[in-house]
Amino acid sequence: MNYCYRIYPNITQKQSLFEWMDICRVAYNYGLREIKDWCNSRKCMVDRCSISHEYIMPAEYPFPSEVNQLNALPNAKKVFPRLHEVPSQVLQQAVKQLHRAWDGFQKVGHGFPRFKKFGQFKSLLFPQFKQNPVSGAHIALPKLGIIPINLHRPIPNGFVVKQVRIINKADIWYASINIQCDVSVPNPMPHGHPIGVDVGLEKFLATSEGVLVKSPKFLKVMQSKLKLLQRRLSRKKKRSKNYEKQRIKVAKLYHTIENTRKDFHFKQAHALCDAGDMVFMEDLDYRVLAKGMLGKHMLDSGFGQFRTITKYVCWKRGKYFGEVSARGTSQECPECGSLSGKDLSIRVHNCQECGFVCDRDVASGLVIRNRGLKLISTDGQSGIQNVCADGLPGAGISQSRSKSKTLLGKTRKSKK
Repeated sequence: MNYCYRIYPNITQKQSLFEWMDICRVAYNYGLREIKDWCNSRKCMVDRCSISHEYIMPAEYPFPSEVNQLNALPNAKKVFPRLHEVPSQVLQQAVKQLHRAWDGFQKVGHGFPRFKKFGQFKSLLFPQFKQNPVSGAHIALPKLGIIPINLHRPIPNGFVVKQVRIINKADIWYASINIQCDVSVPNPMPHGHPIGVDVGLEKFLATSEGVLVKSPKFLKVMQSKLKLLQRRLSRKKKRSKNYEKQRIKVAKLYHTIENTRKDFHFKQAHALCDAGDMVFMEDLDYRVLAKGMLGKHMLDSGFGQFRTITKYVCWKRGKYFGEVSARGTSQECPECGSLSGKDLSIRVHNCQECGFVCDRDVASGLVIRNRGLKLISTDGQSGIQNVCADGLPGAGISQSRSKSKTLLGKTRKSKK
């Protein structure tokens, strides 16, 4: 697990951290330049080999892999003494970060890694510690010394600090501490009271219990102030001191919006876990919905982050979390299952077949709950009755003569 705390480095430590980030950025860009040069030297035009756009490298020159670039760091420190300022393991993590991005491009399908501009490298990773760096209200880091930390929640007993990542957000410093405990935690099994959750723009969420939560719209509330700060930023000369001060003001406001949204998501996730033992949500790709006409409001609500947080909170509290198909949840009746076409202007579900009437979003939550129960149901729960209990969980091999048989076989002799 990762515990995030706020730290308070002094001016000297801040200058060292900024310097280290810039050195790691340069190392990252240098490694990426080697990869791009190697790729450019292995391609040419269809009808001829170009000597103006591609770098000519020997054919036997190996690919600058992660191992080769890590092994080249000691010699690079002799040529560039500036690299000695950064702890060796922190510098190695910058190279490893580059190759994680390269693997994502090769295997996952992410975009080609891009060069980091000045100020875009925002974190440093300390991957290894001989002893616990957190003691009391301070954290000890290599070549930095002791830094005050706001330990708002103690590290649980039995957990060991594996690595620490120092993050700079809007001129605010954080320490994300990765802790580990050798305990096997099983995934929660389906049990208890189920709840279906439907998310939307008019109402942030609606549950199958009839609970409706209004959408807070964090960005829209702060938009007027944000617009004023961004207008002032656009009139400053870039890279000047006044520009940097105004940029930090804009970044702090964005950071406030981000923290407020995440706090709201965690509170709603805990409220769902308090209300039931099984939580079901729709399996939607919110990235596609964010590209539509209402993309700004979709991104403001942060439905993808809310689903991820709800899944994590359910796992941590021993609640079952499941995702169901989202096709037709607002068109299906939760009582009889009939389909009725409704556009977005109709906010009340009124079934013409069975006469069931309720809020449209609550009806969608009921449909999601029903689909979730159907997804996890066993043979006994789905209504299949069997006297001999064949095929049910926990049923052993039957020794009775009255063992159930399939009805697909022949029941009478066929005529010859």
